[in-house]
Parts: sequence; C-alpha cells; structure tokens
Amino acid sequence: MGYRIAVVGATGNVGREVLSILDERGFPADEVVALASRRSQGTEVSFGDRVLKVKSLDNHDFNKSDIAIMSAGGSLSQEWAPKIAATGCVVIDNSSAFRYDPKVPLIVPEVNADAVIGFRQKNIIANPNCSTAQLVVALKPLHDRATIKRIVVSTYQSVSGAGKEPMEELFNQTRAVFVADPIEPQKFTKRIAFNCIPHIDVFMDSGDTKEEWKINAETKKMLDPKIKVTATAVRVPVFVSHAESVNIEFENELSADEARSILREAPGCLVIDKREDGGYITPYEAAGEDATYISRIREDPTIDYGLNMWVVSDNLRKGAALNTVQIAELLVNRGLLENRQAA
Repeated sequence: MGYRIAVVGATGNVGREVLSILDERGFPADEVVALASRRSQGTEVSFGDRVLKVKSLDNHDFNKSDIAIMSAGGSLSQEWAPKIAATGCVVIDNSSAFRYDPKVPLIVPEVNADAVIGFRQKNIIANPNCSTAQLVVALKPLHDRATIKRIVVSTYQSVSGAGKEPMEELFNQTRAVFVADPIEPQKFTKRIAFNCIPHIDVFMDSGDTKEEWKINAETKKMLDPKIKVTATAVRVPVFVSHAESVNIEFENELSADEARSILREAPGCLVIDKREDGGYITPYEAAGEDATYISRIREDPTIDYGLNMWVVSDNLRKGAALNTVQIAELLVNRGLLENRQAA
C-alpha cells in the first residue's frame, strides 16, 4: 500500500516540479493532492499523464496525509508547518523557515542522510537553499578525503530562484531591449536583462546579503561547523540553473586528478572536465537534469592545499524539488515513515 502525499504550493515553479519528479521517479504514492491558496483553487496542474485540480490548503485534512511537501514560502510555512506536523503528517519544507532550528534536520541525502533520524522532534525536515544544495553535494566527498578548512564561493544564480514573476521580468526586459521599449525594474533592484546584480535577498549588518549568510550557515550545519565560508551571490540573466565558482582550501594535500576521480564516483555528481573548447557544463545544459555537474577542476597554486572548480545544477530540481522527493524516498527506504492508511 502506497503513501498519501500533499504538495503545498502546487501552482508555483517548485511545486509543479515536485509533482513531475514524484511521477518520474515512481514514488510509491496511492494519492497525490495538489494544494494552494484559495485563489488558486480549481487551477489544473500536471502529474504525469494525469491532471490534478488544485484544492484549497485551508480545507485539507492532513490527518489523511503521510507527507506534506511545502513549497509556498517562509511565512506560510511558519504558520502551517507546525499545524500539519501536529496531525502526524511529516512536513518536508522548502522554505528557510526551519533550516536553522537545531531540532529540525536540514538534509541533502547524498551529504548527511543519517541526520534525518532526528525529524520526529518536530515532525519537520528542512530542505536547504538551492545554492547550498548543489555546493555541498560537490564538497562532501572532498571533505571526507582531505578535510576542508575554507571555502570562497561566488554564485551565478538564475532568475527562477526568485520565482515565476522574476522569470517573466527577464523575458519582458530582454524583449524590451530589442524593440527599444523602456525598462523599469519590478522584482529586481536593477535591470536584469543583459546584466548581473550582486544582490540576492536583504542586506545584513555585516554587509553580506541573506543569501550569502544562508550559504555559510547551511554549509556548516550540514557538512562541518569548523569550515570557514565566504560567499558572494549574484543574480544573472539565466532562466534556470545556478552556477558556482568555488575555491577550496584543505587541511591535507589533494591533487586535481584525485579530486576528479573522487567526484566521478560520488553520488549525485557528474564530472564533465576536459581542457578543451566546450569541455565543461553551463547552466543551459544542466537545466532539466538531476545531477550536480562539476567542471574546471584545477589546483590553486596560491595556497598550500587548494583547488578551484565550477559547479552547476538545475536549481528547481536538485536545489528544491528533487531534493525534497529524495528526502521522502529516504524516509520510506529507511522505514522511518509510518503508512497511516495501512495502520
């Protein structure tokens, strides 16, 4: 007997991707319910070959669900996740609402699957920030081998990370450039078409943006609190997939060749690294794919034990929807999820 899944925020970019991935991976679900706000009630969304009519979150009985996958923003998660969890339904949350709560596991299955054991404290599991998810997938096997001391990461983040309306803004601004229409930024602080904006989320007192702080805090929580992390997060005029330039300092020697071999065997990683024209992956090529792609692996001669690499992944999949489904699979495969219908 399969599980009953509720997808909250089913009309958004990530919610639609969750539905697609649940079907693609053949998740053992007897029932999948698409939920959103009242204003989206009745909207149709795809689930494989089927079409689901979106129901109102307010009216759903979570006593009849085993897992709620939430992709509807932090404020809604703050309000609803504890209520849903109290019914016995396990919440896997895509927002930042619970990521830094010590009683809530923050999980990337390829990185820290064992940490999922603590989820019953609040019956909530957090999904990391999209830019952190792909980063730690690439860092974990290298940290296990040579122990990472410090990371310097610059991100090149697609507009889909900010939602559907920012994607429309990039499209409309790009068109406006070619037809000489005026351009007025709406969701972004400056024009995004044919431009780069070194500003994602709000500024903090330190001068970092919240996005940069998230990369630091989440990497430490999932990988190792001793690692020093500094980040610069940049929004770029790309629709889907985030890219990252990563500089790593290790405690122990690790050559580029050995790192390449380790990453080729690592779960979730795919190395495309030829020192020739086109011998690397770009965001366009990673869109729609599940892997975290790693290219441009090379030694950094400015420090004793250092490497540089280029990391690219589809932020809507591994950075959000795919990772949440993998967390659900982890619960099922380890026998940690009670099938309430069968009980």
